[in-house]
Amino acid sequence: HTHYWESFQIGKTFLDLGYDLDVISYLNNTFKPTKPYAVFVGARTNFERIARHLPEPCIKIVHLDTAHWMFNNHAALGRSLALQRRRGVTVKNYRMVEENWAIEYADYATILGNDFTIDTYSYARKPIFRVPISSQTLYPWPERKDFEACRNRFIWFGSQGFVHKGLDLVLEAFSHMPECELTVCGPIKDEKQFEKAYFAELYETKNIHTAGWVDVEGDEFRQVIETSIAVIYPSCSEGGGGSVVLCMHGGLIPVVSYESSVDVSDDFGIILKDCSVGSIKESVKVISQMPSDRLKSMARSAWEFARNHHTRERFRSEYIRMLEKIPGIRL
Repeated sequence: HTHYWESFQIGKTFLDLGYDLDVISYLNNTFKPTKPYAVFVGARTNFERIARHLPEPCIKIVHLDTAHWMFNNHAALGRSLALQRRRGVTVKNYRMVEENWAIEYADYATILGNDFTIDTYSYARKPIFRVPISSQTLYPWPERKDFEACRNRFIWFGSQGFVHKGLDLVLEAFSHMPECELTVCGPIKDEKQFEKAYFAELYETKNIHTAGWVDVEGDEFRQVIETSIAVIYPSCSEGGGGSVVLCMHGGLIPVVSYESSVDVSDDFGIILKDCSVGSIKESVKVISQMPSDRLKSMARSAWEFARNHHTRERFRSEYIRMLEKIPGIRL
C-alpha cells in the first residue's frame, strides 16, 4: 500500500526542514502529548483525541486517505444492500470507516484523491490541499504490446472489500459477455462469503480467470497487464484509487466510477455513467470495439498521466508545496 512510504516521506519532509520529530502509531490509543509541539500531522484515527491535548498555536494537519466516513459507510452499506436484494445473500462489509471528527479538529487537511473525495469534506470549510497519491511501482511503456490481440481482455484489481469495489458487478457483467475476458487480481480467499456467493463466476466461467493475490512486481502480474487493455473499477468510495493508478502505470486504460477518485479524461479513460451491470457492459463494449490505434493512444496517455502525476517524486514535491501555503510552517 502506498501509505507506508507516504507516511515515511511526510516525516522525512519535516526532518529535512529542521524540525524534531516524534512518531506515534495510529494504533496508539494512550499517547498524550506533553511537549509544546509546533505541528501535528495525523491520519483520521486518534486525531481528535490527540488534538484535544495540543496547545492552540500548534498547527494541526489531518492526512485523509478515505472519503468522509459518513459518505463511505452510507455508500458501502448501499452496495451490500443492493447485493442482498439482487442475489439473496448477505456478505460481511470490509470497508466501513470508523466514526471520527478529525476534519473538525484540524486546521488544514491533505487528501490523496480528487474533487470527489474533497467534496465529502467540504462541509467543514477547512483548507484542503490535494497531494496526488504515489505509486510503489513504475513500469516501462510496453513497446511490444499487441493492442489488437488484447482488445477484449480486461482486469479487476483491488484488495479487500470486493462488494465495495464493485467486483460483484464486474463478475455479473462479464458472465454475460463470453466474447470478453476478465482476470481478477485480489485476495479472494480472504472473503469466504463473497467467494461462496460468486463461486460459479470466479471458478466455473470460461471467460473469467481468477488469479487471486498477485505480486505487483512479479512476472505474473506483468504478464496480465501486458496482455490486457483496461482495468475495470466501479468502487463506491475511495480516497485516491491507488490500484487504478498502479494499473495506469502499467499502460491500462481506466474504466472507473466517479467515486473511484481518479482523474480520467476522454483522452485516456471512461467514467462509468453509473455502477450498474448494464453500464459496465456498455463501457466494456465501447473499449473492445475501438480501433487498435485509438486503444494504443489512450493507453499511452494513461501511462503518461500516471508518470507525470502519481510518483513518489510528485508526492514529495506537492507535499512541500502544500506546506509553503500554511502560515507558521518553518521552511
